[in-house]
Amino acid sequence: MKIIIIGAGQVGGSLAESLVSEKGNDITLIDTDSETLRELQDKMDLRVVIGHGAHPDVLKQAGAEDAELVVAVTNDDTTNMIACQICYSLFNTANKIARIRSSNILKYQKELFQNKNIPVDHVIAPEQLVTRDIARLIDYPGALQVLEFADGKVSLVAVKAYYGGLLVGHALSTLREHIPNIDTRVAAIYRNGKPIRPLGTTVIEADDEVFFIAASIHIRAVMNELQKLEAPYKKIMIAGGGNIGSGLARLLEKNHQVKLIEHSAKRAAYLASELNHTLVFTGDSSDQELLTEEHIDQFDVFIAVTNDDEANIMSSLLAKRLGVRKAMVLIQRSAYIDLVHGSNIDIAVSPQHATISALLTHVRRGNIDNVYSLRGGAAEAIEIVAKGDESSSKVVGKTIQEIKLPPGTTIGAIVRGDEVLIAHSNTKIQAEDHVVLFLVSKKYINDVEALFQLDALRFF
Repeated sequence: MKIIIIGAGQVGGSLAESLVSEKGNDITLIDTDSETLRELQDKMDLRVVIGHGAHPDVLKQAGAEDAELVVAVTNDDTTNMIACQICYSLFNTANKIARIRSSNILKYQKELFQNKNIPVDHVIAPEQLVTRDIARLIDYPGALQVLEFADGKVSLVAVKAYYGGLLVGHALSTLREHIPNIDTRVAAIYRNGKPIRPLGTTVIEADDEVFFIAASIHIRAVMNELQKLEAPYKKIMIAGGGNIGSGLARLLEKNHQVKLIEHSAKRAAYLASELNHTLVFTGDSSDQELLTEEHIDQFDVFIAVTNDDEANIMSSLLAKRLGVRKAMVLIQRSAYIDLVHGSNIDIAVSPQHATISALLTHVRRGNIDNVYSLRGGAAEAIEIVAKGDESSSKVVGKTIQEIKLPPGTTIGAIVRGDEVLIAHSNTKIQAEDHVVLFLVSKKYINDVEALFQLDALRFF
């Protein structure tokens, strides 16, 4: 696929790195920063064009005339929208994706983003994605990650196995004995950062990172087998009143006690008038005296979502030292995420990873409905729709054990209409099934896509 990426920042660079390693992709990266482009070109096999991504001549030089997809992910919403408009008007580009951050634009999304107005085919809103991800973690105390598929019918959840968990020290085959009325499957296990193929004889150890899949209504019951089920979060403190912080407060204040710290007095006053049940106050979230006065030790969760990574990390570490139950931190720079692992901070949330996942959903070939990039982009979870019939498809009409899956690939669940089927060796795939797969290594994504593509020769 010939793809033009406009913007070589963290999102554009990470997306290029994710796509350039896949067979059949021809990537061109546009940016005004020649040094950044040079560094990326030294690392990856791609073309670079120095210039403004919304200028027609620059787009033409990048090959917009025959590009199949344009992804505009600069830090400027206007540039992204105009780039899509020019690609549509001058080059008739079929698929156009724009990253839009402004809530003032997003609230008119349905009216604006049409071919007759602003021809953007897919909008990626990082702040909304991060808000959604954090809200899911609040809903499932103790989860490290919660991914939803098939309109929320089935979930893939990552948890850390702790001493005292019912399944720790036991083989996976005993899981059914513990919860006989609930069907679930362990899709992957990471031990000391390395993947372990989950077999019935695999024994869960404390500190294992376990990815399991189940119908969403059963998630809490399965989590209870791997770790002591945590009490629901009630009191939440949010540091940062930007788009993410305010959106999170608006979402959580209906069912939780929420306090929000905002550094700007003007912004705090505005948020106080906009939010209905959130207590907003002005201050520095890394001020020990302030956190102590606000009784941070009585809160269940501290969520730092300012635009400053260092401030988020320091305030979260301070909140943990002062006694908050859980600390979640927003981190923009991927290098900092690795530093946070192993610290007292419980969960690091990356807007880049959330954005890349959303972009990959639209970039992947075939009938893919959802893509989640996991573990720094090394692994993926995807939802793909099985099409065709037994004569045209390599998977329809076959049982799981008959399908030759790529190495490290697991079919976790199948959603058939409103029914959730946890995948077992004798489960048979039918046409229009939504199949949820976990890939320990994303390098096999092309093989998975090919597996689910229809074989045209079988029609003749």
